Amino acid sequence: MFPLEKMCKVLDVSRSGFYKWEASDPSRRELLKLEIVERIKFHFYDSEERYGAPKITHLLHLEGYDIVERTVGKYLHELGLRSCVARRFRVTTTDSNHDDPIAPNVLDQNFEVEMPNSVWVADITYIPCREGRQYLASVMDLCTREIVGWRLGSRMTTDLVLGALEDAFAAKKPTSGLIHHSDRGAQYASLEYRSRLQSFEIQASMSRKGNCYDNASMESFHSILKKELVYCKKFKTKQQAYNEIYRYIEFFYNRKRIHGSLGYLSPVRFAAQFTA
Repeated sequence: MFPLEKMCKVLDVSRSGFYKWEASDPSRRELLKLEIVERIKFHFYDSEERYGAPKITHLLHLEGYDIVERTVGKYLHELGLRSCVARRFRVTTTDSNHDDPIAPNVLDQNFEVEMPNSVWVADITYIPCREGRQYLASVMDLCTREIVGWRLGSRMTTDLVLGALEDAFAAKKPTSGLIHHSDRGAQYASLEYRSRLQSFEIQASMSRKGNCYDNASMESFHSILKKELVYCKKFKTKQQAYNEIYRYIEFFYNRKRIHGSLGYLSPVRFAAQFTA
């Protein structure tokens, strides 16, 4: 099917005229609804049941359908389709009971960043697995929301977060002056991690004690990951957990998942605007 806007232009008719004609023909309205419902089902399952009414409405607009979010939500309800919903479950992954130096809160909740590789945020989260618990260390570019580095391991060690940082640095090769923000965890405050930041000419920043809002963007990503993947799957083995997380981050989240805060672009597509 051709986009409605393009067809109206080719046929030299107004959109309002088309809809007026369409409203006068009940059978045409039913056909249009069936057509839209099929596109809604396509986008819902294409996102692996992760997109709700807001994102699907945007995708329908790109296809030329003039429909409001409320109607899309109604159709989803009629179809019995519901996007992934998070359940309340939290394992503490921050050990701030240590004597290592604490960096000042340079970021200070300034989450509006104009350029990539200006601010990276980092954190660790727990990943349940039947074969043995896993921990995910992630590094996100605050401008593009892209996960630029990550590691999955069985223990919350300094090596785990160092690996994620080194992967991010190797992939993006940032210039000096980049700010790295994290919580006060022992892994991030360790001598090894601080030395690596210094060698990369990266400035350390840390959240205030007990204030999760200081690292809200990273907390948000891990919440999305769990809602859209971890709580929808039951990882039997560590290898399965790694494979599923790799596929989610590298192929879906970074390259495909659209973000309202990025103008409904994926992180990779948004980042590409800065190198075009």
